[in-house]
Amino acid sequence: MLNFPNIDPVALSIGPIHIYWYAIMYISGYGLASMFLKMRIKKYNLPWKKDQLENLTLFIGIGCILGGRLGYVLFYNLPFYSNNPLQIFQIWHGGMSYHGGMIGVLLAIFIYGKKYNRSFFSISDFIAPAIPIGLALGRIGNFLGAQLYGKTTSLPWGMIFPNAGPLPRHPSQIYEFLLEGVLLFIILASLSRKSRAPMYLSGMFMVFYSIFRFISEFFREPDPQIGYLAWNWLTMGQVLSIPMFIIGIVLIFKSYTFEKKDVVLDLSRN
Repeated sequence: MLNFPNIDPVALSIGPIHIYWYAIMYISGYGLASMFLKMRIKKYNLPWKKDQLENLTLFIGIGCILGGRLGYVLFYNLPFYSNNPLQIFQIWHGGMSYHGGMIGVLLAIFIYGKKYNRSFFSISDFIAPAIPIGLALGRIGNFLGAQLYGKTTSLPWGMIFPNAGPLPRHPSQIYEFLLEGVLLFIILASLSRKSRAPMYLSGMFMVFYSIFRFISEFFREPDPQIGYLAWNWLTMGQVLSIPMFIIGIVLIFKSYTFEKKDVVLDLSRN
C-alpha cells in the first residue's frame, strides 16, 4: 500500500490567482506536442510553414478547451450546469471531457482546412501522432491533483488518495498515462515513420485510444454524479469510446481502399 505524496494541487499562488498543476501539465502537453510536430516537419521535410503550424495549433487549442468543457457539461453533469450556468465558464474548478475535446478539435480542423485550403484528413493524420503527448501530460496533471482516482484494490501499489476514504485505490491516472499516453505515442510514432494512405493514422489513433480508454475505465472510479450506466460496470467513458472505435475501423478500412488505388499522402498535402 502506498500513500499519495504530499502534493499541493496548487502549484503557484499570486495573490488571489491560483495556478494548478493540472493547468501547467495541460499547457506543457500542448507545447511539447507542438515541438514534436515541428521536429516531424523538419525531419520529413513536410510542407508546413512556421506560421501555418502556429495557426493550426491555435485552432486546435481553442477547439480542445471549448470542446472539452462543453463535452463535460453535456456528457457528465448537465443537470448541475443547467441549474448553475455561470459555472460552465469556471473551468479552474475542473471538469473536462476528452471525447468532447476531440469533437472540438475535429471542428477546429474542419474550420482550419476550409480557411487555409487543406484537406481534413491530411491535417488529422498529421497531428495524430502528437496527441498522445498531450494526453500523457493531462493524466499526470490528474494525478498531481489527486483527480480521477481508481477503484479500491488490494494490490501492493494501491494508493490512499486524499478525500477518497481510507482504502487504497488503483492509481488509474498512471494506468491511463501509460496506455493512452506512452503506449499510444509509441504505436503512432512508429506507424508515422513512413507515408500512409489517407485516414490510416487518424483511424489507428481512434481505434487504439478507444481500446485503451475502455480498458482503463474498468479501474477508474466512475463519476459520482453518473455512476455506472449498466450492468454495474459500464461507464460513460466506455459508451463514448464505442462509436469512436467503430469510426476508427471504418477509417482504416477506407484507407486500404486508397492504398489499393496507390493514393498515399505525405501526411500533410492537400
